[in-house]
Amino acid sequence: MCGIVGVLSNNQAAPLMVEALKRLEYRGYDSAGIATIENGALDRRRALGKLVNLSDLLVKMPLAGKAGIGHTRWATHGKPSVANAHPHQAGQVAVVHNGIIENFRALRDQLIAQGINFESETDTETVVQLCAAHLRSGKTPLEAARATVDALEGAFALLFLFEGEDDLMIAARRGSPLAVGHGEGEMFVGSDAIALQPLTNRITYLEEGDFAVVTRGGVEIFDATGAPVERTETKSRLGGAEIGKGGYRHFMAKEIAEQPTVLADALSHYMQTDQIVMPDGLPDFAQVDRLILVACGTAFLACQTAKYWFEQIAGLPVEVDIASEFRYRQPPIGPRTAALFVSQSGETADTLAALRFVSGKADHILSICNVPESSIARESDVALPTLAGVEIGVASTKAFTCQLGVLALLALYAGQQRDRLEPAALAGHLAELRAMPGLLNQALGNEAEIEAIAPVLAEARDILFLGRGPMYPLALEGALKLKEISYIHAEGYASGELKHGPIALIDQSVPVIVFAPSDPLFDKTVSNMQEVMARQGKVLLVSDQRGLELASEGTWATVAMPAIEPTFAPILYAVPAQLLAYHTAVAKGTDVDQPRNLAKSVTVE
Repeated sequence: MCGIVGVLSNNQAAPLMVEALKRLEYRGYDSAGIATIENGALDRRRALGKLVNLSDLLVKMPLAGKAGIGHTRWATHGKPSVANAHPHQAGQVAVVHNGIIENFRALRDQLIAQGINFESETDTETVVQLCAAHLRSGKTPLEAARATVDALEGAFALLFLFEGEDDLMIAARRGSPLAVGHGEGEMFVGSDAIALQPLTNRITYLEEGDFAVVTRGGVEIFDATGAPVERTETKSRLGGAEIGKGGYRHFMAKEIAEQPTVLADALSHYMQTDQIVMPDGLPDFAQVDRLILVACGTAFLACQTAKYWFEQIAGLPVEVDIASEFRYRQPPIGPRTAALFVSQSGETADTLAALRFVSGKADHILSICNVPESSIARESDVALPTLAGVEIGVASTKAFTCQLGVLALLALYAGQQRDRLEPAALAGHLAELRAMPGLLNQALGNEAEIEAIAPVLAEARDILFLGRGPMYPLALEGALKLKEISYIHAEGYASGELKHGPIALIDQSVPVIVFAPSDPLFDKTVSNMQEVMARQGKVLLVSDQRGLELASEGTWATVAMPAIEPTFAPILYAVPAQLLAYHTAVAKGTDVDQPRNLAKSVTVE
C-alpha cells in the first residue's frame, strides 16, 4: 500500500527521495513526506495530496542533508491530513511505516499513562513514541529500535532515522515487503526495486521477520530470532522503458497494449512445440483430489475463470475462495489437497495470510505471481511466474491475462496427468493458446470503436455486465475494472441470474454489456439479452461476426471480436472489458492510473 524509501547518500537526499517516491505512486496514496538529517538535526516536510504538493513545499522550504527517509501514505488509521502524514517524529527519532500495528491501542494507552502526548490519529505514531521513550531511558538507537519492534503485533515494514546519526538507518520487516539497495559508498531502502531503480540495480530483499542495520558501508541483517544472517544480493532486471509510459497517455493504456507481447512471453516459457514444460516440484495431479484456488480482486476472478478449465478439462474438483475470507471460515483441508495462490505482487496481505494458514495442512502449496522474489513465491513449494513485467496502473490488465494464460496451461497439464486429454486434444488446445497473442492484437484494433462508445457509458449511473459459463467471471472483471477507474456503479452477473433480481434495475438509462462469443451457451445468453431489450435496456453486445449476425438486431451498440474456440475466450474478451473501462474513465476525466482510495499492492489486511 504505502511507499517507503530511505537514503544514505553522498549527495543531497531530498531530490533522490522525491524521485524514488514518484516511482511508488502506482501503489496509491493520499499524502507524502520526507525527513532528513542536517548537521545532526532531524527535520521533515509533509504535504497532503499528490507528490507535486510536497515538491512545491520543498521549493519554498528546502531540506538539506544526505541521509533521509520518505513515504507516500494510504490512510488506514486516521483521515488523510498533514498531521497524519509520515514521517512521524518524536524527540530524536523519525519513522515511516507500511502496514498495521494491531496492538497500537494498548501501547498508546501505556504511553499516555506515562504522560506522553500524541499529535496524530495513526497507529504509526505509537511506534515512534515508543522508540523515543526507549531512547530517553538510555538505550542506544539500535537497542531502542529492537525493543520497539519486539513490542509490536501486526504486519509492517518500518524504517527508523535517528538524530545525530547521519550514517544509520534501521529497517524491519514483518508481513510487508522491503528491499535494500547497494551503491558505491551509499545505501538505499525501498518498498520494492522499482523505487530504487534510478539509484542502484543491486538489491537484497529482506525476508519475513528480518531486522536490518544499514550504514553507508553495507547492511547487517538479523532474522526473527535475532541471529545474524546473509541474504542474497540480486541484480534487478528493471529497465527505464519498463517503468515509463512509452508515449502512451497512461500506464494503463500502455499495459493494455503490451498484452500480446507479454502473454506470448508467458506462454512460450511453459510451452515447447506440443509439450507443456512445468518446473520441478509440481504435484502429480492424478494424486490430487481437490484443488483450492485463493486470491483477491482481479486475481480472484482469474481463479474463478480457471475453475471452469480445471473441472472441464482435468476433471479436478476446484474450490475458489476470496483470500480475506478463506481462513476465517476455518475450511477443513484433507489429504490429497493442493492449494494455489494467485497474486500480481506476491505480497497481497490476505493472500499471504491464507497461504500461511494452509501451510502444513495441504499436501502442496503452489503460487502464480508476477514477482519471483515476493513473499508468496518464496513461501510456496513451487511458484509459477507470469512474466507480465512491471505493472504500474492500479487496475490490473496485463497481469490478469498472463495469470489466465498460466492457469490455462496448468489446467491442461493437470488434464494430461489425469488422463483426461488425448494427445490430439492437447495439441489443439496448445494451438489455440499459441494463436492467442495474435487474436489479442486483432481485438486491440477495436479501440477506436470502443472509444466512440465510451462517452455514452460515462453518463450512466449504473451499468450491468452479463456472461455465461467462463464468460461470467469475465463479466465480473469488466464490472470491477469500470468501478475501479471510472467510479460508475457496475455489477457483473451470470446471464441466467438476470431474472432472479437484477432485471428489476433495467430501464432505458441502464447500459447492459453482454460478452457472448459463439459458444454452446450463446443462444441462452441471447435469450437473456432479449429480456433486457424488451424492457428498454441499452445492450452493448460483444461477440464474433457470427454472433453479431445472429443477435445484433435491437442492440444499442456492438463490438466485433475475432472468432475463437470457446474454451479460452475469456482471455481474448478481457481486452474489450479493459478498453471499455479505460475509455469510459478517460471520458469522465478520472485519474486512470491512480484511482481514488485504491492501491496497487494491498499489503495491509
